[in-house]
Amino acid sequence: MQLSQLTNTPRDMEITGITADSRQVKKGYLFAAIPGSKLDGSKFVEDAIMHGAVAIVAPKGTKLPEGSDVVLLEEENPRKELSRIASCFYKLQPDVIAAVTGTSGKTSTVSFTQQLWNLFGITNSASLGTLGVVTNGITRSGSLTTPDTVSLHAELADLAAVGVTHLAMEASSHGLDQYRLDGVRVTVAGYTNLSRDHLDYHETMEKYFASKARLFSDVLERQGTAVLNADDEYCEKLQEICKKAGHKYLTYGEKGKDIRLVKRTPKPLGQDITLEVMGNKYDLTLPLVGHFQVMNALCALGLVLAGDGDSQIITPLLAKLEGVPGRLQLVQGHPKGAAVYVDYAHKPAAVEAVLNTLRPHTEGRLITILGCGGNRDKGKRPIMGRIATGLSDLVIVTDDNPRYEDAASIRADILEGAAGAEEIADRREAIEWGISQLKKGDVLVIAGKGHEQGQIIGDVVEPFDDVEIAKKTIKHIKTDRKAV
Repeated sequence: MQLSQLTNTPRDMEITGITADSRQVKKGYLFAAIPGSKLDGSKFVEDAIMHGAVAIVAPKGTKLPEGSDVVLLEEENPRKELSRIASCFYKLQPDVIAAVTGTSGKTSTVSFTQQLWNLFGITNSASLGTLGVVTNGITRSGSLTTPDTVSLHAELADLAAVGVTHLAMEASSHGLDQYRLDGVRVTVAGYTNLSRDHLDYHETMEKYFASKARLFSDVLERQGTAVLNADDEYCEKLQEICKKAGHKYLTYGEKGKDIRLVKRTPKPLGQDITLEVMGNKYDLTLPLVGHFQVMNALCALGLVLAGDGDSQIITPLLAKLEGVPGRLQLVQGHPKGAAVYVDYAHKPAAVEAVLNTLRPHTEGRLITILGCGGNRDKGKRPIMGRIATGLSDLVIVTDDNPRYEDAASIRADILEGAAGAEEIADRREAIEWGISQLKKGDVLVIAGKGHEQGQIIGDVVEPFDDVEIAKKTIKHIKTDRKAV
């Protein structure tokens, strides 16, 4: 692509690629010298030129090496300009892009949005975020909630090229603040909630909110639709931002005008909910636990409806949603009507949150299986033991990625705070026995590993999947120990 097609410069030359990483520069590349908190891209301009860069986007005042014939494009905001250039360079994007921001719930909401599209018959859809890229049953893992600018636009083009027309993606505060989503043609934007987080980066809640709000003020296409949590304290501010930007908006939640949660009754395998959606009433069973999951599902419903979906067809599809892998994931099929959940919780606060979420769904006993990773914070081990025993009716302490530590010593640390807990060293055996103890109305949570596919012992990663082991065990319930 010619430089004149990407920028306003009259000088022309072929641009073969773009990057903000000087190590990736090749002949014919455009290099963006981005100032950062740790590294200043302007210090790598000479290196980029040596590797073949023919154009440089950089902050005002940047100087090129003497005698260089490389094109220098000085910008007040080189991050934003890189996003615009990346959008032009890669061109293709899915027709419908729904972006979701908020402190928590982004991952689940984009997953639920894609699931609803698929259930509605839009099978050429995808989701992008913490879990990577998910499309047509294929998952490609990732590491960032919102990828860097160039990678993001390259991914959008790749998805569109293989026929993806609908994309649900996470929009992190970091990504929005760093203009990574500028140039993304977002047609629908969702907001989940805002609570204290990432203040090491944003410094204040006001700045944190301002970063989130950019999705609606700057990124969402004009006359796009916002889907806002009416129960959140920042909802009114976002409504004003949307009005000023010329956007339509829907609200959801107990105070929602368009999607209202009327009633919620927790059950072991999910929750019965009553909704009013676009003036119509619906009674259905949501196969997810926790009030927060209801809210995530309602946000996803709003995102799908914002694309002119039929609410009377789409709303009942909520009953077919599946949880995000490893996040309070229900393992279905227990013959006695008990419930088994797998969750990634491996810190004290996370374990406490999961158990408090599951307790209202527990008609019988709440049973917890947990361990702690080796070569990690030892101080949390007895704390997690105390939390688990305080909030559970039965606790089973087992191994969880012992790494280079003695596994028995790790379990002993947990048991210091877990008086009366069962100790079963082998994690597979612990899961099998825990499931064998279940009776109707009981709930078992297998905490710590979530979606992980391996058990780390020394320098070996042995294949291990909590979900798969639980599924196999449910099919062949073992009773090799006397029930407690």
